[in-house]
Amino acid sequence: MNPLVEPAEGLTAEERRRYARQLLLPQVGELGQRRLKAARVLVVGAGGLGSPALLYLAAAGVGTLGVVDDDVVDESNLHRQVLHGTADVGRAKVDSAADAVARANPLVRVVRHRERLTAQNAEDVVAGYDLVLDGSDNFATRYLVNDACVLTGRPWVWGSVLRFDGQVAVFRDGHGPTYRDLFPTPPAPGTVPSCGEAGVLGAVCAAVGSAMVVEAVKLLTGAGQSLLGRVLVHDALAMTWRPLRLNPDPRRAPVTAVEPVEGAADREPSPGPAGAAPDLPEVDAAGLAHRLRERAAGRDGFTLVDVREPDEHAAFALPGAVLVPLADVLADPGRFDPARPLVLHCAGGVRSARALRAVLAAGHPDAVHLRGGVAAWNAAGLPGDG
Repeated sequence: MNPLVEPAEGLTAEERRRYARQLLLPQVGELGQRRLKAARVLVVGAGGLGSPALLYLAAAGVGTLGVVDDDVVDESNLHRQVLHGTADVGRAKVDSAADAVARANPLVRVVRHRERLTAQNAEDVVAGYDLVLDGSDNFATRYLVNDACVLTGRPWVWGSVLRFDGQVAVFRDGHGPTYRDLFPTPPAPGTVPSCGEAGVLGAVCAAVGSAMVVEAVKLLTGAGQSLLGRVLVHDALAMTWRPLRLNPDPRRAPVTAVEPVEGAADREPSPGPAGAAPDLPEVDAAGLAHRLRERAAGRDGFTLVDVREPDEHAAFALPGAVLVPLADVLADPGRFDPARPLVLHCAGGVRSARALRAVLAAGHPDAVHLRGGVAAWNAAGLPGDG
């Protein structure tokens, strides 16, 4: 395998001391370490996968790390996003990440991109790097990364986690498959749960993020055989890693421009006005809490419906909520008694908005959904059942 980058001029005495154990590896050695020093790697997302990836890339001696993230650190991130600490809550993730990388290895330069990748900026951002590691949590960004990498000729390492499962792959147009060979079209909104809906074990992020860094080091130095043409599937409950063969699809349309992928989000928005669905009747967390009190007093006879999946409902349920998963609502949106007001909710507001549209279209006269979902409910400090 040919290395991606030319080596830097040389190593300092400090670098030789720091990377001494890595220099002992014949597949890396001084030449490989000089290639790592010269390398520029872009990490998309400073979250569950970006955290271990950035730390191990820095520890390995990658000379320049770019970090793309427009989010701020939330307390719910901390169990898996080990780049950030309690004191970082509320800070921009790119700033927290830069500080963490500096603590891990002050010899590494960090470039902060506090922005979300879009069809307008993705190609320009990606073009400044030799390699991309994508740890983003939504399909729209993954397609943007793929198309920008195709147009700029950059390989990229993809990782994904959910619950106890993970996947890793390497994509490089012209040398092997791309992300669009694995997922030709994005799933419909609400059909794929996010970590915020289904949960994730933090250590699974560490396992997958570390595997992504191994692939990055191999690509940069030319060591070993890359995952190109394979998807590595991790099942942490069974503790297995299983490779699946992936070939380019000869019928796939060529990428000619970075285009936004409409309706491809697999994460739900944060609670609050940004998470609201336009033109849909809704209730906020405080309003729903008031209605629940009224219902307990016999003054509001509404039905509260949870459209999440059974395991999500079992983990945390709003008081008195009845479970009807989204797929069942969509299959029969007229199932609800039109004489009873209806409140729908999910994890963050996306699935409940979809369910509400179907219910309203079926003729229900009095239905709303919870803006921001369970995330907004929890953010307001309100209790669940039990």
